[in-house]
Amino acid sequence: MTTPPTLRTAPLRVLAGAAFLMATSAIGPGFLTQTAVFTQQLGASFGFAILLSVLFDLGAQLNIWRVLVVSGRRAQDVANLVVPGLGHVLAVLVVLGGLAFNVGNVAGAGLGLNVMFGLDVRTGAVLSAALAVALFLVKEAGKAMDRFAVALGFVMVALSAYVAIASAPPLGEAVLRSVMPERIAPLSIITIVGGTVGGYITFAGAHRLLDAGLSGPAALRDVTNSATSAIVIASVMRVVLFLGALGVVAHGLALDPQNPPASVFRLAAGEAGYRIFGVVMWAAAITSVVGSAYTSVSFLRGLLPRAEERWSWLVIGFIVLSTAVFVTVGRPVRVLIVVGALNGLILPLSLGTMLVASRRRSVVGDYRHPIALTIGGALVTVAMAWLSVQTLATELPALLR
Repeated sequence: MTTPPTLRTAPLRVLAGAAFLMATSAIGPGFLTQTAVFTQQLGASFGFAILLSVLFDLGAQLNIWRVLVVSGRRAQDVANLVVPGLGHVLAVLVVLGGLAFNVGNVAGAGLGLNVMFGLDVRTGAVLSAALAVALFLVKEAGKAMDRFAVALGFVMVALSAYVAIASAPPLGEAVLRSVMPERIAPLSIITIVGGTVGGYITFAGAHRLLDAGLSGPAALRDVTNSATSAIVIASVMRVVLFLGALGVVAHGLALDPQNPPASVFRLAAGEAGYRIFGVVMWAAAITSVVGSAYTSVSFLRGLLPRAEERWSWLVIGFIVLSTAVFVTVGRPVRVLIVVGALNGLILPLSLGTMLVASRRRSVVGDYRHPIALTIGGALVTVAMAWLSVQTLATELPALLR
């Protein structure tokens, strides 16, 4: 691990890049699709799942980012210090979950280009994957990835905000049902949480900071600011997308089951809104393709011989494999719903492991992890474990059929 920079020398580009990498991974095509589908099913009550996802974000991200950066180690290495071999198990789960998620991301990219240019979804997926691969062929792939995530993150928020305003959502009802829902669906909660803080997503920003050389207790202020910025960016996007979908549903308009989020934008703002959706969906998808591949491969670095030197080629291989799976399997809308639920199953193990690590001197040295963060993280771990059991036992099997 390189020598940690001081707070004054931590590059703003790196901090912003880490924040947007996590945020754009969290607000990928899966969230657009999940938001449209569940808003149609639950109406304003889906705001409750949105609110929980924000709270779970805080409990998961702040704990994980701080522990990893203070320790100066990636998640799999920390897990191996907690229980020998646990890091390998976590790596396998995250990589497999990341692969499943990236299949959905590639599907979303194909859907976006289908809307923008009328391309076949599979053709659009292949072209988008080729662009993502090109990003990792440049000399300074890390810097290119940072700038890519920041630029497209701003595009997504701005365009989605326009559509949300155009849909004229019932704001009072949205606020009320976010705290007093008429209906609570466990699948919607675990899916939206899994799609925003599950699997690889919780580690995306922290691993980016570590790879940029930012580590140690002196970096805590930068880490906390970057993690908080990521949560704010992702939360704003979630709320904007939810309100846009709610405005359409509240007016009694039916969504297209073949492409639910596209119909939200079209019904809210006509043909212009439909084209805007194509841009938003593609931007969300391509940034998530990059984030998923980069973070999933970061779990292999240090575990596989020579993976550290060839990480960019492993990322490229990951993207190619994800694309091949999607082109073979298809069914993009179903994929985007299922992968969010699957990633939610990983969170209890990963977050619980980081909480244990936060109390180990062999991991964090003299650092004292805040009690409030520990309690909040523990509540998220227990809640997600319970929701995971509920989903596995009831709704997910039916969804997979």
